[in-house]
Amino acid sequence: MIPRYSRPIMAKIWEPENRFRIWFEIEAHACDAQAELGVIPKDAAKAVWEKGGFDVDRIDAIEAEVKHDVIAFLTSLAEYVGPEARFVHQGMTSSDVLDTCLSVQLSQSADILLDDIDNLLAALKRRAIEHKLTPTVGRSHAIHAEPTTFGLKLAGFYAEFKRNKNRLQIARDEIATCAISGPVGTFASIDPKVEQHVADKLGLKIEPVSTQIIPRDRHAMFFAILGVIASSLERLAVEIRHLQRTEVREAEEFFSAGQKGSSSMPHKRNPVLTENITGLARLVRSHVIPALENVALWHERDISHSSVERVIGPDGTIGLDFALARMTNVIDKLIIYPETMQSNLDKLGGLIHSQRVLLELTQKGMTREESYAAVQRNAMPVWLEGKDFRDLLKSDKAIKKYLSSKEIDSLFDMAFHMKHIDTIFSRLFEE
Repeated sequence: MIPRYSRPIMAKIWEPENRFRIWFEIEAHACDAQAELGVIPKDAAKAVWEKGGFDVDRIDAIEAEVKHDVIAFLTSLAEYVGPEARFVHQGMTSSDVLDTCLSVQLSQSADILLDDIDNLLAALKRRAIEHKLTPTVGRSHAIHAEPTTFGLKLAGFYAEFKRNKNRLQIARDEIATCAISGPVGTFASIDPKVEQHVADKLGLKIEPVSTQIIPRDRHAMFFAILGVIASSLERLAVEIRHLQRTEVREAEEFFSAGQKGSSSMPHKRNPVLTENITGLARLVRSHVIPALENVALWHERDISHSSVERVIGPDGTIGLDFALARMTNVIDKLIIYPETMQSNLDKLGGLIHSQRVLLELTQKGMTREESYAAVQRNAMPVWLEGKDFRDLLKSDKAIKKYLSSKEIDSLFDMAFHMKHIDTIFSRLFEE
């Protein structure tokens, strides 16, 4: 991922220094286990820890010649360890190192993403409670439907990201496996106890059946969940972008002092942050299909997955981390316009209360078909001529047979739509 969309805390996980450090720990822990089993001298295992090191530039130079990254690393490591290095990588194959390392990196990334989601949840909860009873219009098909509250809108996103947190925790647990099983996964050249030891030291579970690699359905699950989280971010971003439209203007991104919205139009205040999040969500989702296609590898292994994962591992996690952090900042500083929300509620002359009138007429004895027709024929002039819905209802002879003016007035009470908001909030935030 380019630096523009990278946060150092996540980018560091994918830097060569961290990757080779994990490789070193895998090899060194494996040496400890091999020494305990009597496969290699204990002094050799000790030497790996005491003398072991690596040089990133040196590894790159060796790889340019040998065209094999693990061999290049082992050669660099041997230059530090000395003669005892001949006992390193005993009975192991490259994928034992590569796949176990990737499991560690994805687990480390998931931990940061889980913290990111916690931060976003905290921001959503704070703003939802702040605007729990701020009335706004609910829309279906982008058209005014019935009243809701802005807090309830945000509460819905809170619930969604709470589900996403649970999903990511499951994906993190599933990806956190270790495979140290040797060529084709039979343990013919290495004791399974080595795998268990390395797994314990790295905080991983053992892979029950590895071919020569960790099965890629685990990785597919991980990146699919990242894609779902990205989609949730986009849904929230699109909501904010819509609300910031000039014709709506119920909420907008914070516009800092000195910020410029356009190179040509000084008046512009554009939703650039949420547009950016929408774009990043597309990128993260684009990794899901390659991850799914990585599942079907040839026989015990091939490396068609490798080039894919070298891209989607860093880019997917770094991009999602950046988007989550950016969205948290957007929600924290989101500017809310309750007065505009009320103005928009009033814009259609009371049409948002049409269902209440419909239902009340049925309660009073009108058939549903008659009631629907009566309400609709009074609603259309409001759309087309800007008339007042309540006044039209009161003038309708058929409706007056069932509802008095006072009863009609009671059907336009905004409090009716908020009577269960506390119930929804309590079951969401007091679980």
